[in-house]
Amino acid sequence: MAEKKAFILRINPDVLKEIETWAGDEFRSTNGQIEYLLQQALLARKKYKSKKKDS
Repeated sequence: MAEKKAFILRINPDVLKEIETWAGDEFRSTNGQIEYLLQQALLARKKYKSKKKDS
């Protein structure tokens, strides 16, 4: 497994609370949920970029 890099994240408290709730609903840690959401956003971006190139 690749080593993970730690960094500080400044986030709106209301957004953090929503992510914490969502993480609990999906049996993930808050950190795991944020990482999952970022991965999904990157996948969606890649798909969007590849569709844009095909047009």
